[in-house]
Amino acid sequence: ATLLALAVAISGVTSAAAFEQKQFDAASFKAAQGSGKSILVDISATWCPTCKAQHQVLESLSKKPEFANLVVFAVDFDTQKDAVKSFNARQQSTLIVFKGAQETRRLVGETGAAPIEDLLKSSLKK
Repeated sequence: ATLLALAVAISGVTSAAAFEQKQFDAASFKAAQGSGKSILVDISATWCPTCKAQHQVLESLSKKPEFANLVVFAVDFDTQKDAVKSFNARQQSTLIVFKGAQETRRLVGETGAAPIEDLLKSSLKK
């Protein structure tokens, strides 16, 4: 189960998310970048309350049709240290969006719905 799905289960929300969610692995990430997809890299930790708050916002945004094709890669801050380093992330609760190979924006520690939605929208621009 993905961290987002876990957060959703913990929060009691039962509706299915529209995002395509995957545990991060370099090959799948490179393939998504190569196909020009809109990508969210979610660097989080199971013990992190800020991450849980972010996941609740992401769950609500996942139902919006404009984000239906967003691919979400979950990176576990504690067990995937190489991936965390490869994204130059210094802490959990880091959200990074890409359009293909290009990083468009990142947020760290932000739990507000509007800033997170703006972040996701930046990955949709051509």
